[in-house]
Amino acid sequence: MASVTVNKVDKYYGSVQVLHGVDVNIADGEFVVLVGPSGCGKSTLLRMIAGLEEISKGEISIGGRVVNDVAPKDRDIAMVFQNYALYPHMTVKENMAFSLKLAKAPKNVIDERVGKAAGILGLGQLLDRYPRQLSGGQRQRVAMGRAIVRDPQVFLFDEPLSNLDAKLRVQMRTEIKELHQRLKTTAIYVTHDQIEAMTMADRIVVMQGGYVEQIGAPLDLYDHPNNLFVAGFIGSPSMNFIEGTFRTDGSGGMVVAKDGVTRLPVPARLGGKDGTEVVYGVRPEHLYISESGQGVPAKVVVVEPTGAETMVVVHMAGQEVQAIFRERHRFEPGQDVMLLPDVDHLHLFDKRTGKRIEA
Repeated sequence: MASVTVNKVDKYYGSVQVLHGVDVNIADGEFVVLVGPSGCGKSTLLRMIAGLEEISKGEISIGGRVVNDVAPKDRDIAMVFQNYALYPHMTVKENMAFSLKLAKAPKNVIDERVGKAAGILGLGQLLDRYPRQLSGGQRQRVAMGRAIVRDPQVFLFDEPLSNLDAKLRVQMRTEIKELHQRLKTTAIYVTHDQIEAMTMADRIVVMQGGYVEQIGAPLDLYDHPNNLFVAGFIGSPSMNFIEGTFRTDGSGGMVVAKDGVTRLPVPARLGGKDGTEVVYGVRPEHLYISESGQGVPAKVVVVEPTGAETMVVVHMAGQEVQAIFRERHRFEPGQDVMLLPDVDHLHLFDKRTGKRIEA
């Protein structure tokens, strides 16, 4: 096991810069997820850690050793790819043992490591099969087994679940997390799926346009996003954003929405200067039905019951807003309702800079 340090790393392709001064410190044994939209630079960063891409500027260290000029095979890392990358003419056992054979490991060591990995991943009955005889989930387990037998300092995962169906993805992300808890090996995992990031990571690195927007524990990012991008990217369904103008009053403040009519409550803790153009953020689960008749008027547009909860799209403050209710309400399209934002879970952002406003 080893720590990984990415220090002020830039990446250029010709004159085009795709990574800008990236700083990430990953502790020994930590599971860190790099997440962001396509093109944000997360896979490029992972490939630079693996040694598959050159570093234009800055340093990457693994276990305290700078690896900028170290060949991939000498970095003591193991990578699991999106497309499995299994040899079709080799059995499961042969695929898992291949790297050890290249390293000229003794046969008893190979058998021991392959057997141990197969036991961990539930592949014991499949060792004599070929990849074509396996399901997608089984192939991904073999790819992970091939990485495990190397006993590396760091595991690198490049969107390993994106080729699987939805149900299998849920199962496999649980298995990967259990695997990490058992092996305690440092892991860096790339995905564009923020649900994977939230459920698997010890810490998340949110990236956009080659920049690191925020690093933190999953619930810290969810509850305290630094800016509009992180607030909108983390969480499903995403946070509702309502543009308006901050106004102060005797009890704290309010946001007057762009429709010029709707008043949205703001607690004093969020601060803000009178007249500032802001974006009012509230998550769907933090909107409640008003029992007193006081609140923000809204009109039901679409009702989507899922069983455990009901998602409702409403027209509020001149735009469509999503609300989620765990209680059973009978909503009808066109129905008028009054909604109360939970003032303990509101977010206020400066419209010009996109940054979170704090008192």
